[in-house]
Amino acid sequence: MLREQDLGHRIVVRRRVGVRGGRPVYSDALGELVELTETHLTLTTRQGRLRVPIAEVHRAKRVPAARRPTAAAMVELELAADEAWPAPVRARLGDWLLRAADGWTGRANSALPVGDPDRPLPAAVDAVQRWYAGHGQPAMVNTPLPLAAPVGTELDRRGWHSRPPVLVQTVPLATLVPAVPADACDVVGAVELATAPSADWLAVAAGRKGGLPDAARHVLTAVDQVRFAHVYVDGTLVAVGRGTVTGRGRWLGLCLIEVLPAARRQGLAARLIRALADWATGAGATDAFLQVEQSNAGAVALYRKLGFTTHHTYLTRVAPQ
Repeated sequence: MLREQDLGHRIVVRRRVGVRGGRPVYSDALGELVELTETHLTLTTRQGRLRVPIAEVHRAKRVPAARRPTAAAMVELELAADEAWPAPVRARLGDWLLRAADGWTGRANSALPVGDPDRPLPAAVDAVQRWYAGHGQPAMVNTPLPLAAPVGTELDRRGWHSRPPVLVQTVPLATLVPAVPADACDVVGAVELATAPSADWLAVAAGRKGGLPDAARHVLTAVDQVRFAHVYVDGTLVAVGRGTVTGRGRWLGLCLIEVLPAARRQGLAARLIRALADWATGAGATDAFLQVEQSNAGAVALYRKLGFTTHHTYLTRVAPQ
């Protein structure tokens, strides 16, 4: 039988669905286990979420992990994520991207080494260091794995440090939208979407990210399709979020999902995500992604329940001073 350590893994479930001719009839389902209680288990499948009573389960087992995404799929998603978080200062090194935003967030202030840098790898890393030195910033490189593993090896050789690993997670919107009941967005504390952040929204973001320089406002707003989610209770902003549609209209990017401490454990984060998913679906998007630190157990658990799975990981590498 399944155990809690199977959460987040792909499993196959055979369940009893009826009786025919005096014999039990079975049906098989394959998906990721996102919830396991004493009475039910819940899978995310290609057809959507499936909740199965434990009493109907004949047998269940974990199946081998799905194959890693292709290099092309990783590049597509990384470029969609870059488009969703646009640094105001940008340059190219062959196919690599160099990005700076006055030091505000690692994503907007690191090189993205996807594709060919148009020179040998050691020379490319030297060029990255010169570019950041010219902008008065420490050199950082965002290494999607396993795509940028060779870059990581070169940085290891030079003694670059690593920040905590980040999970890049995805889910089809057809799975994500049913994960939160539509009427959950119509209760007290309903989600309001705006094309620009309010002053209160910016204050919450500043508190989370340690300030909000002018470059940060560019990162947040310089996207063609963007929505800022607000939840007010009794006139007080208690939850925020941001959604973008990028990658030729395919990807909803979710970020800055934040619920203030006094309003937590009321499902507000899920409501925010549902509202942004509905908006993105209406805009033609088919999939969602987000980036979450692997150590953020609470957020990882929430996203797992909503059907997100890890597409790949990345490390932000920092040059030694």
